[in-house]
Amino acid sequence: MMRRAGFTLIEVVIAIFIAAVMFAIGYRTLSQAMVDREALNTSQLRVNEIQRGIRIVAQDFAQIAGRAARDTQGNGELQAAISANDRDNTLVTFTRTGWSNPVGLQRPAEERVRYRFLDGSLLREHWLSVDPALNGEPRQRVVLTRVKSVEVRFLDPVTRNWRNDWPPLAPSGPVGPLQIDETLLPRPLAIEFTVVLDDWGRVQRLFEIPT
Repeated sequence: MMRRAGFTLIEVVIAIFIAAVMFAIGYRTLSQAMVDREALNTSQLRVNEIQRGIRIVAQDFAQIAGRAARDTQGNGELQAAISANDRDNTLVTFTRTGWSNPVGLQRPAEERVRYRFLDGSLLREHWLSVDPALNGEPRQRVVLTRVKSVEVRFLDPVTRNWRNDWPPLAPSGPVGPLQIDETLLPRPLAIEFTVVLDDWGRVQRLFEIPT
């Protein structure tokens, strides 16, 4: 009497066990690869955000202009071309040139820009004109997130010292509608921009300011 060819129950169980082990190993490897890929994508997005944010700041500082601006309260008072006081969440306010106009709108090539540090984010705000209308609201953009602190310092061209406020001198008196107080116009030799991020730590850039 001849035996039929085939597998015994023990052989089948062993084969199933080996297949289950191989599947578990493969699933774990695939799952870890997916996690690593997601972490890599998240890290790359963060790097892109930081690079883009620093590039925006660099472009703004490279286009700083010695142009004073009217206030937004309707008082007709002039604000310095660059102003910073290191006392609130407003880091620096300034006028810049080179505002791109790809659709050919009827507006100047200058804009008034303000940087603020608020709720862990670096914010960039700009007005549609250098001399905003009464109580005109700026347009806002988040430049960097997960920010712990921001410091902006200015290199005084006279004393060659760094300072946290600008301009160095206060206006000497009332300014008429057709007058420009020269104390409102000076620009620093350079601006030091330092931001401390939750994940990347301290990032510092030094920007030479055109005169």
